[in-house]
Amino acid sequence: MEYKDYYKLLNVEKTASQEEVSKAFKKLARKYHPDLNPDNPEAEAKFKEINEAYEVLKDPEKRKLYDSLGPNWKDGQNFQPPPGYENFHFQSGGFGAEGFSDFFEAIFGGSGGFRSSRFGGDPFGQTMRMRGRDAEVRISLTLEEAYRGGQKNLALQEQVRGPDGRPRMQQKTLEVNIPAGVKNGGKIRLSGQGSPGSGGGPAGDLLLHVHIEEHPLFRLEGTNVVYDLRLAPWEAVLGGTQRIPTLDGPVDMTIPAGVSSGQKLRLQGKGLGKGTSQGDQHVRILIRSPKTLTDREEKLWQELAKISSFQAR
Repeated sequence: MEYKDYYKLLNVEKTASQEEVSKAFKKLARKYHPDLNPDNPEAEAKFKEINEAYEVLKDPEKRKLYDSLGPNWKDGQNFQPPPGYENFHFQSGGFGAEGFSDFFEAIFGGSGGFRSSRFGGDPFGQTMRMRGRDAEVRISLTLEEAYRGGQKNLALQEQVRGPDGRPRMQQKTLEVNIPAGVKNGGKIRLSGQGSPGSGGGPAGDLLLHVHIEEHPLFRLEGTNVVYDLRLAPWEAVLGGTQRIPTLDGPVDMTIPAGVSSGQKLRLQGKGLGKGTSQGDQHVRILIRSPKTLTDREEKLWQELAKISSFQAR
């Protein structure tokens, strides 16, 4: 299995900061995003590669493991957590799968990870019937997962009492229903999936705190999704039709003639939430001017400046 150089895929140095890694990913993701490259399998394949590289390099723990293994990664395939490891560890699969490579799967075992704080207290050895504590963890979702919702399978490493009375780790799989339109900071409660009770008491609940990851094309403003549309000056002046990516897929949008930079156009019902509280997608206009001109272009702009009656100030 071939070693994948994630730093090379993102065009960054091994010493790059997390901010530099994030900027490099956003730049490449915008270039190769499938919505902007329809029917281009090469762009789609490149997009998957940079997604995989970013999944590792954005996470300090994964990056540290990746750096320590390097080209000799096969020597570390059988890495196991140390005894007494007490944290939850989630691995996502099924819904929203990213299609990561065999190289990624061999090292990290899945398409992403979520860790929680440990359960407080010691539920073992108590004779009084007591309900287990609730557990709270953060679950990261892509913007598409939050928008569409659906089933997400989570493999959970949890601490239980072994036959000898000592705590040990065991795995169980949970199927979580992600409600469509769930908001950043929202909560999903899984009844009975928290810390086990004592003395025959019921288990607590597992509370998932939703964190929506940064997106290469969109950003969130509450429940609204914002997309920046870059236009040439003549496109802004003359208007026309532009193909706009949305969380439902690309749509053709009419740009009115004379639109100004900073102006926002609205695509109703394309944001997060549901029903009457569902947000919209805002298309923010950014007018870009050419930095270099041919002699003829410069002459035409000068002629336009002389004859135009438009006053910008």
